[in-house]
Amino acid sequence: MADISIDDLSSQYFDVLKEIGNIGAGNATTALSTMLGGKVDMSVPKVRLMEFKDVGTTMGGEEQIVAGIYLVVQGDINGSIMFVQKKESAKAMIGKLMGMPSDNPDEFSEMELSALKEIGNIITAAYLNSIATLTNLTIYPSVPDVCIDMAGAILSVPAIEFGTIADKLLLIETDFTDDKDMVGYFILVPDAESYTKILQSLGVM
Repeated sequence: MADISIDDLSSQYFDVLKEIGNIGAGNATTALSTMLGGKVDMSVPKVRLMEFKDVGTTMGGEEQIVAGIYLVVQGDINGSIMFVQKKESAKAMIGKLMGMPSDNPDEFSEMELSALKEIGNIITAAYLNSIATLTNLTIYPSVPDVCIDMAGAILSVPAIEFGTIADKLLLIETDFTDDKDMVGYFILVPDAESYTKILQSLGVM
């Protein structure tokens, strides 16, 4: 079958991708629990197929300050993955990892940015590993980049890079909870050929 765009996905294909999102988020939660040294619960992820222009609104508005970890994905699958959190959720997660609250709730120190990058690296790797295991495809993530900015600015990166492939992306909203809610968003943007490979490997194409 010819390559398909995410815009062309039928409900059957989307259900498969939704299940991959659920499993990936579950693995990411397990990795986060290990990293933070305590139990972390996860609500049922909300998996949505949506247009780039609507993602910022979903996160609370394009001017909402968020922390974004961005990785390029290569191998049998090409594209990108982002893990995005509102500033407050990112601060809470960093505080759990470092064992102390932040000295400055408005700014991120170099140490906090390093911790955030490590958190993003671990949980996105767990997410991608679940896809690799399910599909038997080889996936190589790049070294993560971290950025603190308005949601609209951060989301412009995958929009510019992959907007020519499709107008939509796969958004997985996950609520991590221990004593605080720490909402995170996985944004998966494979290219058209990669969608075909994922679905073929799972026997639905």
